[in-house]
Formats: sequence, structure tokens, C-alpha cells
Amino acid sequence: MAASVEVIVVGGGPAGLSAALNLARARRRVLVVDGNRPRHAATLQAHGFLSRDGVAPAELRRLGREEVSGYDEADVVFAQVSEVAVDADGFRVRATGVRGGADVDAVAETVVIATGVTETMPALPSLRAFYGTQLHSCLECDGFEKAGEPLALIGETADMAERALLLTQWTDDLIVFTNGVAPIGDDEERALARLGVRVERRPIEDVVGEKGVMTGVRLADGTVIPRAGGFVRPVWTPALSFADGLDLDRDSDGYLVTDAHGRTSLPGVYAAGETTAPGPQQLIVAAGSGAVVAAAVNRDLIGIAADEGAVL
Repeated sequence: MAASVEVIVVGGGPAGLSAALNLARARRRVLVVDGNRPRHAATLQAHGFLSRDGVAPAELRRLGREEVSGYDEADVVFAQVSEVAVDADGFRVRATGVRGGADVDAVAETVVIATGVTETMPALPSLRAFYGTQLHSCLECDGFEKAGEPLALIGETADMAERALLLTQWTDDLIVFTNGVAPIGDDEERALARLGVRVERRPIEDVVGEKGVMTGVRLADGTVIPRAGGFVRPVWTPALSFADGLDLDRDSDGYLVTDAHGRTSLPGVYAAGETTAPGPQQLIVAAGSGAVVAAAVNRDLIGIAADEGAVL
């Protein structure tokens, strides 16, 4: 027989744990199911989180789990969700235990999806060796620590010029590596050039370094361009395969479409953090969205109308 709770939160990152914490404080019976495969696993420090600037993301998650589990109404389990389906009692969530965790078979009136995204990096053999130390993906999170250094910006997407403009806040020595793929128009290139940013369109062979420290970018023709570090632009994909059967509205990039309070197109299903547009964001922003969603869930479970505050 499936266990029964009021709310199941799928995903135990800052968004999911923040939602669970606020719901537990509202005396809701909450179960957090987390697959324990965080996108930030390679990141040593997270920045911009008030009172926790410089904390390791893994430590932030650990502290969050402890806080949530400290409430009698809440529990956190390590399990990989395989399916969320409509059930006679609301929604049924099935998951396979990981890290010694038990399998999950539970039903709830409400589900909060906070599973974030997966990221696909440019296909460079040694990139992962420097990711999280000399190479990062979040400009706002790690730009300050790279200030004044000769940096690379590596990516193959259409927003490379925009990201390069943002990086000029922290360095006046920046090269954008398109790997022969990223489209940067003539007007964009001229705008970047006025700020001293160079666009390198030749294909990349690899990122190079010595003793774990990045020293440059090697092009396919053998040229090595010295760089002390920089930023990479992954391709992000919402981690939502378990929810395919729910037929939730998504935007053109696959992110869940919600209202301002995290309500999806299916009543009873909410989304917080990076599963919603615009996708990847700072940890503190994700945590804030979890709190917003928790407030909406609690009001909806009570029966307070979203628009005028009337009792349904």
C-alpha cells in the first residue's frame, strides 16, 4: 500500500528544500524525494547566497536536509523518481532508492517539481577536469573571483555575445571561443570589439593545463591561446522525463510553464527553481522560488482563491 502525505516534493536542491521547509512550518505532511545527482556537484563554492557566501553547494544541501528533517511533519529520502502519475487520491510517486535509501511508493494531494536541469557541455575531452575550479557556468556566481584575469568564454549557443558583454564587468581580457558553431553576428562582434573582446571562431581541440590548473585553450590547428580560466556555456535540459505522463504545458525550450506562484497547467502540480523558465539561476533565487511555491500550495490546500483571496 502506498504511503500517504499531503505534499511530495520531487528534488532536494535549494528550491525543493525551501518549499519543503516552509510547508513543514505550515504543519503540512511533506516528503522530499531526491535523486542525489545535483548539477552543482563539481562546484566547490557557491556565491551570492546571503549569510552563506562561499559555501559548498553540497554543504548547503546537507544543511537544508537537516533543517527540513528536523520537523516531525517532514522527511527527506534519497531515491530516483521514475514516475509521477495521476491517482484516485491525487498523485502517485514511485522512485528507486539510491545511496542505501528505500524505494518510494507514495501518494499526495499535491506535487512540487524541483528537479532542475541536466547540462551538456561542449565536447572537449579535458573540460570536466577544470569545471568547478578554473571553469564555471554561472557568471553572476563566479565572475567576481575571476576579476582581472585573462578569461575564455566557451560555448556553441546563440547567446554568447550577451554573456560576453556581461563578463566585461569583471575582466578586460576576454576571448569568446565559438568552436566554429556559435552564431555571433557582425554587429555583435563590433560591439564586443569596442570593449576589447575578441571572437575566436576556429574549432577547439581541448582545454589544456598543468597539474590541474588551466593554462589555455588549444585549437584544432594546434594553436594554444593562453587563458587562466573562464566560463563555459552548457546546453541545459529540464530534468522532467518522470513527468511525461502528466502532459504539463512547457515552453519552446522544454521548461514548465507556470503562473507567478508556481502553479502548472495541471491543478495540484507546482514547479519551483530551474525546471521553470528561464532555467538555471543562482541558488538564492531558486530557494526564493521554493518559498513562493510553498505559500501558494498552502493557500490552495486551505481553499483560498488565488485571484481575490476568497474562500472557495
